[in-house]
Amino acid sequence: MFGEVRINGSESAIEYVLNSIVPPLKDLYPGIKLDLVSDGKLSDIVEHGFDAGIRLKDFVPKDMIALPMGPKVRFIAVALPQYLKQYPSPTTPNELHKHHCIRQRLPSGKRYHWEFSKHGGSVTIDVSGDISLDNNNLMVKAAVQGLGIAFVPESLAKAQIASGTLTVILDDWCPEEPGLHVYFPQYRHMFRSLRAFLDVVKAQRL
Repeated sequence: MFGEVRINGSESAIEYVLNSIVPPLKDLYPGIKLDLVSDGKLSDIVEHGFDAGIRLKDFVPKDMIALPMGPKVRFIAVALPQYLKQYPSPTTPNELHKHHCIRQRLPSGKRYHWEFSKHGGSVTIDVSGDISLDNNNLMVKAAVQGLGIAFVPESLAKAQIASGTLTVILDDWCPEEPGLHVYFPQYRHMFRSLRAFLDVVKAQRL
């Protein structure tokens, strides 16, 4: 008998689980139950009764065991071509200080500092702007509205880039980074349903 696995994650993390993990998991273990919660917060999974969490690697608590899941991610800076006609495209991250940027508020309440790297060097920019959002999809939409430059996962802006609606800037400063990780505390006796979930996650990486 399989019990229920309670998992907390970002909206994009839960979407990945639904698309890539749940189908093979249910094929292998038809009786397994899943409670997937996308609350947009960096919840303490132990305190809130979750068995595991899913976040980008940088947001995984240091005291947790973490396994990579899914592909690497690449964050890119994008803007409307009309915006870039009015404000010349930056050639280095430091030039972002001259621009209207769409800022991101993290679940912790802090604003995200944009991170860039090139040739082994890295730079972190605390951008300025009049708009702050807590959702990457909304940031893409704000960029399409010409409200400024957004820094978002490439996968969320692919359609707009392909159609020419958005233009990528600082492309060579935006390498791939470690993607989603599933994390959990050190269980003395890991129960069967969570182990089954983790086995499928590991198999997807092979």
